[in-house]
Amino acid sequence: MNATPASDQPLRRTALYAQHVALGAKMVPFAGYEMPVQYPLGILKEHLHTRAQAGLFDVSHMGQAYLVGPDHATTAAALETLVPADVLDLKPGQQRYTQLLNDAGGIVDDLMVTRPAAADDDGKLFLIVNASRKDVDYAHIAARLPEGVRLEPAPERALLAMQGPAAAQVLASLCPEASRLSFMTAASARIGEFDCHISRSGYTGEDGFEISLPAAGAARLWQTLLRTDALKPIGLGARDSLRLEAGLCLYGHDIDETTSPIEAGLGWSIQKRRRSTGGFPGAVRIQDELAKGPKRERVGIRPEGRAPAREGTEVLSPSGERIGVVTSGGFGPSVNAPVAMGYVAAGHAEIGRPVHLMVRSKALPAAIAPLPFVPHRYSRKS
Repeated sequence: MNATPASDQPLRRTALYAQHVALGAKMVPFAGYEMPVQYPLGILKEHLHTRAQAGLFDVSHMGQAYLVGPDHATTAAALETLVPADVLDLKPGQQRYTQLLNDAGGIVDDLMVTRPAAADDDGKLFLIVNASRKDVDYAHIAARLPEGVRLEPAPERALLAMQGPAAAQVLASLCPEASRLSFMTAASARIGEFDCHISRSGYTGEDGFEISLPAAGAARLWQTLLRTDALKPIGLGARDSLRLEAGLCLYGHDIDETTSPIEAGLGWSIQKRRRSTGGFPGAVRIQDELAKGPKRERVGIRPEGRAPAREGTEVLSPSGERIGVVTSGGFGPSVNAPVAMGYVAAGHAEIGRPVHLMVRSKALPAAIAPLPFVPHRYSRKS
């Protein structure tokens, strides 16, 4: 997790800024916001608490927006000209992960798309995009929409994430409807006094929920949730180590405008109909990579010993040939060892293959490893 480089623009604050400060959080610049990187508990313990019980994250810096048209078919068709996912066949209340693509098949951003469950919301799609890319995304989408479909950003909304094996029990005590959701589904429901949009999803590999609500109520909901001992506030530091162990991409590191979804190992997010019919930016490249394989592949890497391999570390073959680069790396608290992800030439991507990592000018031994490093524990039951 890298802090945002210095900028002349003043940093923004989420509706929960005062809550973080009151809890003793260390605040850092991130994606144009002042965000908590850790609380007094510390990154290591925050990470392990999330895996063992549950963590509460402020992700209100993310972009939330609605795509609005006269009916679902029209709105879905408009979005399908920009992303490779099957949006048309989304059922009410279903959520899908996908990518905004440029004409070369590179990833402008990755995002979540939800078809609201309520019949009154037919024709709407709810989008959640990355904080660092939301201005780029909104401009990209708005410039490419047909007449009759519009983008409506929702900056007045906050977003909280509850992640961990105890998340369902904690939330069910306040909102019984939430426990009936399965992974990648969503519904509107009340949590106490708050009208919320709740999805069973997240970015840690754990079961959990993301809760969108008007920012004016965010502080009260945050305080209400943290009355439960099983739930602790978690900062960006542990969020990053959790997603790395789960083998999940971070935009600007593991994926960017030069990376295709197939290189990144995200082919699973392109459904059968879209694979065959195309109709999205970069479809020729992506269909070719699906048929023949990409020239490079995102892989897991397990360094030997205790020295972590950070982003930018060169990956070499045992004979010294440069075959790739690390895009995310650090210490994995749950596996109690360093872990990394990166790209290597396709001929070097098989699991178990020995490689060397250039760390502080020394070639350290490592091996290509399966992803994720920690098994996902999503709730699949209806």
